Amino acid sequence: MFPTRKLAALPCGHRSKWVVLALWLVLLVALGPLAGKLMGAEDNQASSWLPGSAESTLVLDEQRAFQPVDTAQAVVVYQRPSGITPADRAEAARDAAEFRTVPHVAGTVTGPVLSGDGQAMQTIVPIDIGTNGWNDLKPAVEQLRRIAADGSNGMTTHVTGPGGIGADQAAAFAGIDSSLLAATVSVVIILLLLTYRSPVLWILPLVSAAGALTVAEALIYLLAKHAGLTVNAQSAGILIVLVLGAGTDYALLLTARYREELRRHQDRHEAMAFALHRAGPAILASSATVIASMLCLLVAEMNSTSGLGPVCAIGVLVALVAMLTLLPALLVIVGRWVFWPVRPGYGTPEPTRTGRWAHIGAWIGGKPRKVWVTTALALGVCCIGLVWLDANGLSTAGTFTGKPDSVVGQQVLEQHFPGGTGAPLTIISTAEGAPAVREAAGTTPGVAATTPPVVHEGQALFQATLTDPPDSQAAKDTVDRVRDAVHAVPNADAKVGGNTAVILDAGRAAGNDNRAIIPLVLGVVLLILALLLRAVTAPLVLIATVVLSYAAALGISAFFFAHVFHFEGQDNAFPLFVFVFLVALGIDYNIFLMTRVREESAQVGTRQGALNGLSATGGVITSAGLILASTFAVLGTLPVVGFAEIGFAVALGVLLDTLVVRSVLVTALTMDLDRHMWWPGQLSRPAPVAETAPSGQR
Repeated sequence: MFPTRKLAALPCGHRSKWVVLALWLVLLVALGPLAGKLMGAEDNQASSWLPGSAESTLVLDEQRAFQPVDTAQAVVVYQRPSGITPADRAEAARDAAEFRTVPHVAGTVTGPVLSGDGQAMQTIVPIDIGTNGWNDLKPAVEQLRRIAADGSNGMTTHVTGPGGIGADQAAAFAGIDSSLLAATVSVVIILLLLTYRSPVLWILPLVSAAGALTVAEALIYLLAKHAGLTVNAQSAGILIVLVLGAGTDYALLLTARYREELRRHQDRHEAMAFALHRAGPAILASSATVIASMLCLLVAEMNSTSGLGPVCAIGVLVALVAMLTLLPALLVIVGRWVFWPVRPGYGTPEPTRTGRWAHIGAWIGGKPRKVWVTTALALGVCCIGLVWLDANGLSTAGTFTGKPDSVVGQQVLEQHFPGGTGAPLTIISTAEGAPAVREAAGTTPGVAATTPPVVHEGQALFQATLTDPPDSQAAKDTVDRVRDAVHAVPNADAKVGGNTAVILDAGRAAGNDNRAIIPLVLGVVLLILALLLRAVTAPLVLIATVVLSYAAALGISAFFFAHVFHFEGQDNAFPLFVFVFLVALGIDYNIFLMTRVREESAQVGTRQGALNGLSATGGVITSAGLILASTFAVLGTLPVVGFAEIGFAVALGVLLDTLVVRSVLVTALTMDLDRHMWWPGQLSRPAPVAETAPSGQR
């Protein structure tokens, strides 16, 4: 027996299967309690999302010298269209005094300040967010809203500003782990029942995937707590979907091959060993592409993006280990009856050889060039939707699928006060250069007012209120003008931060990440494919089909976002996230198909090998694609536009890859290119012609 086959047999040996099960039980008992602590280890402070070297991030760090705690300003807005009365002003003053007693309120409560038109007031309340990010904002802002609403006597009240917006974001993400987990598990159970048509078999892949998620969350918690790994609500939510989706994919492929081998081997232990030996390389290569692609995110400037990479890589690695050890052990322990009511008996025919996908393959084989050209043109037409792609960031209002109180309050604030009220720029300089820096900033077009500088240990801090809304392009342009002006002040070492500067720096960092990471991921995946398939042509063809699928999915998604869902645009990082997930996960199905095609081609030639490979893997890959697409679609249930867009685009892309690209386009290209698909490998060489006649005759 070859060493690889001996290794494959370890999880399914007569005795070793029990050892594997025992090890996993010990692991789950030891790490299970730690998995539940991951949410408490999330870092949702602004610095966990921002580019680490950006000017706005440096300002956040330096302003702690002036404010020993991290604060977010909540702006309480009062409005009476008929005009604010003296009684209203007295009520707002009483509210301001009560705001000071609210837990987590720290610093000076400013206001109430009457608007120029006399129809609104604002009170600025600084809230200490400590080390818990927006988690401490939510209860404080809820209490501010109750206080402002009580006794308002007909005034409308809202809480907005960075504090109010952060609290509404925390509410949108509240329970994300539990709600995503429940929704994802429900979807996986339903689809596994439909796939296996067995009332029992679905339990084993789900148990294995759940065990992988538990161990992954525990490991990530330990790394976040003791090794400085950054985990936020975004990465924790995507981890759940990715581990359950990818793990179930691997389980489907292994189980399908195991069922094949049970028809060829009387001993189920031997059948599983052969299944692992044959399907293992494809699963390993598939997971390697995902892990390598995720680790490419480490080069990102955005902390939220670079932190997502190792979190997802760990999740996929643990899912891989679970599906190659725990699942085989469970399947062998329970025996053939788990496939009831359709048990794969020894010596029974393999139904995939004459099934639906065999007929589809035969249809493609009759006219492969016409099929792939037509399919490629259709996908190219879908790419036209890219003209509606607007990945330039989302405004505050555009962040939510609904319209929370902070968004309404921001709109009221902009009607009666300068647009940047409540979210000023923060400028830090040397104490000596502060007067000149303040003068330069105050005379910059787009700046409404500046505050007197506060001096501490040789540094000065002051704020500048903008005339435009803080998330508008006009405000971002003002940030650039202010930076140019204050940087020109000699020996002042001036830096400009604040909410608008954060938005500007994050957008630029995301653009840099797109340009750096997308080519890197393509190169890594291409290298893995070349090593796996031992060819050059096939990897290039597969990469081209996946990129075409990505562009088509992005085009269709952009059209729907603009004309069906009426979203205002996409987050700056949207193209990168969709690309990484679609290329890393989409290439999985090509790997599953082409490794089987290569195995078959060595025996019967490439054209027949493509037909056999599609017949054998078509059903299981389609089921895997439906499950993965459905798990990502669950992200669309969250009231956050960024998650909804990623979930929709990735789900659509996976479906395109599964139903169109892999089953039709790749199969037709393989049949048309024939043995040249494997150039320059051995399979690309013509088969020798046997001599069957005397010399000089054929």
